[in-house]
Amino acid sequence: MKPSLTFLLLLLSTVIFAQDNWSIVHPENEATPRHENSFLECDGKLYSLGGRGERPVEEYDPKTNTWTKLAEAPMEIHHFQAISYEGEIWVVGALTGGYPHETPIPNILIFNPKTKTWRNGPALPKDRMRGSAGVFVRENKIYMVCGIQDGHFDGFVRCFDELDPKTGTWKSLPSAPRARDHVSAALVRDRLYLAGGRTSYAKIGKVLELTNNEIDYYDFNTNSWTTIETEIPTPRAGNSNLGIGPYLVILNGESQAQTPAHAEVEVLDTRTHTWSKLPNLNQGRHGTGAAFLDGKIWVQAGSANRGGGPEISTLEYLEWNLR
Repeated sequence: MKPSLTFLLLLLSTVIFAQDNWSIVHPENEATPRHENSFLECDGKLYSLGGRGERPVEEYDPKTNTWTKLAEAPMEIHHFQAISYEGEIWVVGALTGGYPHETPIPNILIFNPKTKTWRNGPALPKDRMRGSAGVFVRENKIYMVCGIQDGHFDGFVRCFDELDPKTGTWKSLPSAPRARDHVSAALVRDRLYLAGGRTSYAKIGKVLELTNNEIDYYDFNTNSWTTIETEIPTPRAGNSNLGIGPYLVILNGESQAQTPAHAEVEVLDTRTHTWSKLPNLNQGRHGTGAAFLDGKIWVQAGSANRGGGPEISTLEYLEWNLR
């Protein structure tokens, strides 16, 4: 029996991506364990902020291998995808409060790493406030997509909004094909990709089960949404997505399928819509972010099991060696 073309393409892409395993980092000092937080790059350093409870802002310097506590949180901030914009960290579409009726934070929170201070940013649109949304930056505009309005209980939405940070004005864009929360957004060239996430529905007793298997993208050239012909290999929510060149990298996450958080790292070539695998994380995790810095993919913090713990602070990276 001859192997299928799909199998051969997957095998080829797996060989292309073949490389060493993830490296565990042993910093000079430990970071704060946290989950439902954000982890991101800003001006050459890595930042961990937010999470259940009031967790501080911490900065990791890869050159010195040290963590520095910069500031306390202004309030409890969780379930958000922070972004870097003009040397500052913007928290857009976050939740606060306890399970299952966490509430959206009505305005953007902005942290300046140089002054170590927080300030309030623009308010979210009153009729479209939500948290656990995907957020990204493109051409000096900030975008928020999907999310949920009533914690883990109900109110997942398909909303897609554009913010002009210079004026504080919002504009509604075409809604996503399906609602998602616990979702991560990634810009791959000139397309927004949504992969993973779920509809958290504690109202009917289904918080983890209703994962999104479809991959959707929004093309800024055509101003339209498309659902691709292949689904995510490992269904999960609370995952992290990165756009690197023409590739969408999916890692981390939780699902009803297993108690440990997901360690699988899967890559979609957006030119051919074929999948490949990178080495698994040393530590599966969900409810945190991922960053690309100095030719490496970095992950830190999160929950080691589905649900609320145990919270971890471990840091690891993978060299991105395309051949």
